[in-house]
Amino acid sequence: MNNPNDISQPLVESYLFLRKAIGIIGVALPFALAIGKWWLDQPGLESSMSAYYYTIMGDVFVGSLCAVGIFLMSYRGYEARDRWAGKLAAVFALGVALFPTAPAQNATALELIVSKAHYSFAAVFFGTLAYFCLVLFRKTDPSKPMTAEKIKRNRVYTVSGYTMLGSIFLLLVVSQLEALLPMAENLIFWLEAVMISAFGIAWLTKGEAILKDQGLS
Repeated sequence: MNNPNDISQPLVESYLFLRKAIGIIGVALPFALAIGKWWLDQPGLESSMSAYYYTIMGDVFVGSLCAVGIFLMSYRGYEARDRWAGKLAAVFALGVALFPTAPAQNATALELIVSKAHYSFAAVFFGTLAYFCLVLFRKTDPSKPMTAEKIKRNRVYTVSGYTMLGSIFLLLVVSQLEALLPMAENLIFWLEAVMISAFGIAWLTKGEAILKDQGLS
């Protein structure tokens, strides 16, 4: 007689792979952009991760966000709100990729408008991802006791979610002070790097690459 769990096991493994893939892209992207540009073109950080759109790493930036968007579009979760959050985050990720920030010099009026859309998509994208961490990922089946690993994972989700929200707030502050702070441009890049790394760590944890226990939580 076949084990009924054998039927669901490939689906479980597929979901775990999907979550890990999203997490890997999130953690790796800032480093890939910075190191790739340094190795292939010239050293020095761009003013933001979005500014890499205009460098030799532009295709990597757009392609990574599109991949994240596609993965999120395929994400199902356990309830309807998980699916809708995934679809919304996917749309916002694609918006960040397809509506680039304005170039540093000689930006046209249209490019400035598109740039505002870019940062609006980015803010809502990471806000949605924070919602994943602080609400959806921390859910637990009330009929089952919470494992020690699940408690630790919830701490990771909490730290990741508030890190993203805090980074969004600091980015808004720094962007207003950019003309006054000589290091503001580097701060923007590093805040974005911290934000997307926190996003990646949360999804790696959800994919059980970190703090794994038996079954999905």
